[in-house]
Amino acid sequence: MSTARAEILARVRAAVTDVGRPLGARGDAPRVEQVSPGRAETVELFVENVVDYKAAVVRVAPGGEGAAIGDALRTAQSVLVPAGLPAAWTSALPDGILVVADDALSNGGLDAVDAVVTASAVSIATTGTIVLDHGPDQGRRALSLVPDLHVCVVRADQVVHDVPEAVARLRPAVDRDETAGMPRPLTWISGPSATSDIELDRVEGVHGPRTLHVILIEG
Repeated sequence: MSTARAEILARVRAAVTDVGRPLGARGDAPRVEQVSPGRAETVELFVENVVDYKAAVVRVAPGGEGAAIGDALRTAQSVLVPAGLPAAWTSALPDGILVVADDALSNGGLDAVDAVVTASAVSIATTGTIVLDHGPDQGRRALSLVPDLHVCVVRADQVVHDVPEAVARLRPAVDRDETAGMPRPLTWISGPSATSDIELDRVEGVHGPRTLHVILIEG
């Protein structure tokens, strides 16, 4: 048996050992390290992979996110704003756009709104993935799944290199909610919603937003 095969099988055995016990009681989870060459390189890799998923990325300096959000919403007639979103982020919305609060809107009510603006919790460079933990600046899960346009704000210091690093950063918040008996949902977003049939014809907007617009705050 090759060394690589033996290592893979050992990791699988470790991962499934005594699965009936709570995660924290099983010891440290196996981790495959993917070392980042540097902070700037990690951010560049994230941007490259998000664009590869056919999402738009706009890079702004701190304080420029309000104007960038306004520009991203220039064709929208209505936008959903989570209660905890910073007020400065909605200071430059297009004239006439209807700002909708999430007052327990039904799925039908959410579907009637063109766009949603959210913050994010963590982003992953190697996969081009954005993770929402649905804090006050992100709102409940349905908000980012139903409207056709999702404008998502990511801070450069939220971008980590790989999935294990993201999980480690998310773990404390998840643990707090699990202790209270309310597991926190996480939404992992890799580009706009899309699927392909057997002929590889790509159809967008089937399981979520048709358009993902990422605003990256650098500096």
